[in-house]
Amino acid sequence: MILRQLGRVDYTATFEAMKEFTASRDENTPDELWLCEHPPVFTQGLSGRPEHLLRDIGIPVVQIDRGGQITYHGPGQVVIYLLLNLSQRDLKVRELVHKIEQAVIDLLADYGIKAGRKESAPGVYVAAAKIAALGLRIKHGCSYHGVSLNVDMDLAPFDAINPCGYAGLRVTQLRDLCGEADTERAGQRLAYQLEKQLK
Repeated sequence: MILRQLGRVDYTATFEAMKEFTASRDENTPDELWLCEHPPVFTQGLSGRPEHLLRDIGIPVVQIDRGGQITYHGPGQVVIYLLLNLSQRDLKVRELVHKIEQAVIDLLADYGIKAGRKESAPGVYVAAAKIAALGLRIKHGCSYHGVSLNVDMDLAPFDAINPCGYAGLRVTQLRDLCGEADTERAGQRLAYQLEKQLK
């Protein structure tokens, strides 16, 4: 598996690159993880309802093809896109979601933070606050999109949406829970946990 560190990149260009990569890959194409951050952007999934954007705060909204509702990406948040051939890995979608969540839970455990899942709402939670969101698209047995982890960001834009479609859902981040403010280090550690889950 190849880990690509993209730095801070435009969301729409990265989304197009993911689609292109997935459409052009064949059975010999190695799986990749893309580690990055984005400038401020709201992304609205396939089932996204416009009423979940509560007010316009000047941040662009991009309609995309993953599952789920609206979420926010911005500086200080680690994003890892999982470009995987599920067929070759003999992985079902539900199993992949579980592995992604487990990677985040294990990472947080390393920081001394107890985290868990919610049955009806994919992602990872510390108490009742969401710290990591995930969304996937599967095409021809291959995945794209992935997981975002809040590290050291301005959480205010989450107040302008119902995060992932849940009114009043609180969000949290590593900096506030354990003092970790280095997105590069947190991203590397999350990539390591994902690679461990996907072996």
